[in-house]
Amino acid sequence: MSQGSRLIIVSNRLPVTMERGSGGWEAHTSCGGLVSALLPVFKAAGGFWVGWPGTDFDPEVEAALQTECARHYSYEPVFLTEDERAFFYHGCSNEILWPLFHDLPSPCNFDPAYWTAYGQATEKFADAVERVASSNDFVWVHDYHLMLLADALRARNTRCTLAYFHHVPFPAPDTFEKLPWRAEVLRGLLQFDRIGFQTDRDRRNFVSCIRRFFRSPRVVRTGNRFRVSAEGWETEIGVFPISVDYRNLARESRDPWVAARVEAIKSDFPGAKIILGIDRLDYTKGILERLVAFRALLEKRPELHGRATLVQVVVPSRELIPRYRELKLQIEQLVSRINGEHGTLGWRPIAYLHRFIDVQELLALYRAAHVALITPIRDGMNLVAKEFCAARCDEKGVLVLSEFAGAASELKAGALLVNPYDSEHMASMLCRALMMSESEQRWRMKKIRRVLANNDLARWCRLCCGEVVLPQAEMLRAAV
Repeated sequence: MSQGSRLIIVSNRLPVTMERGSGGWEAHTSCGGLVSALLPVFKAAGGFWVGWPGTDFDPEVEAALQTECARHYSYEPVFLTEDERAFFYHGCSNEILWPLFHDLPSPCNFDPAYWTAYGQATEKFADAVERVASSNDFVWVHDYHLMLLADALRARNTRCTLAYFHHVPFPAPDTFEKLPWRAEVLRGLLQFDRIGFQTDRDRRNFVSCIRRFFRSPRVVRTGNRFRVSAEGWETEIGVFPISVDYRNLARESRDPWVAARVEAIKSDFPGAKIILGIDRLDYTKGILERLVAFRALLEKRPELHGRATLVQVVVPSRELIPRYRELKLQIEQLVSRINGEHGTLGWRPIAYLHRFIDVQELLALYRAAHVALITPIRDGMNLVAKEFCAARCDEKGVLVLSEFAGAASELKAGALLVNPYDSEHMASMLCRALMMSESEQRWRMKKIRRVLANNDLARWCRLCCGEVVLPQAEMLRAAV
């Protein structure tokens, strides 16, 4: 990193959400894979984090945010109005881009007003970056909410290095072409200096879209990276699977409080092995498909009644969007039906929780579970799968993982891979996981944990940003 340069992270949300309490505004750490992955990097590297704090404009919010900052890092808020949240976030981001990029175009609502709001919100984020950025800073932009940010900053003659990481899947041309503003998105992305994708599939799809929708593009491979140019713009792209803070998770999972909580959780389910599902409320996570497969297991293997319990945690998300409210109702109705069909006075097949889980409780659930059942129908990566294995300091437990999760390509050597659309096969793999010997569990878990130890969060930083955050990445590794 050159003298005087800083890291500036830009995402839709700040890693803290401001909420008004009895004593005024309070900051709470935001949930989600992006925050859990980036917050340790940010605190080690320093700089600025630009994003929405979860509120309308309020000078008291700005003041309260400053109390969450440290000498070497600060939060720069972007205040979104109610209309901007409705049209930019709930509308364009979550009713168009999210389903489309997860290969589910049918739910998309291609309202032109949503796209207009997307551009207007991008300008607000560009304003915030301009307030804090210098010409030699490294601006690291995250995810599909901000794909036009480089375009907005280049129009203002911003000279700093602009990098972008795409956390969700990137669709194939036949799906992407349904987006009315496909050319604008691709041109916006090409104006970043670097683009990172989760998987080789995402990288291939992006290059295929460039070739489909632009004339005479040029793609040159250099090692594991590619130079892509079209319409006078050129960017470097690569595949950098996001990871977890492996060493820190492994250490925290040994905490005495966590160990005591593990025993308390197990005592709540006497005689039963715990199958754990933890998901944000979303139709891409395959929660309904998972419940159907668990019901199929109970029907085929009645001897498992009372001997296995599915603990399904659903973290609230986007419940202002009608489809998410409908999904929550469908999940709750199916849980109720399965418990009614197969439960007894002393045993519920499914323990359902709809709430946020703090980090220590999450680690205890990871360690108490015999099986982690992670079955998205499409996912950019899925850090829950990696966190579960990082937390298993006992080297036991079984990961049953969807082949459509980005993590599958890294963890396939130790996980049991399933197709979430095939309920019979998923039930069979779940039964195999429940019956697996401890020696096979250890053999599989060691393979996964070796991958995670080698491909940790510090390495991801170096791959994404190269020499720019190398010193900070090493600081992070040393800190954990």
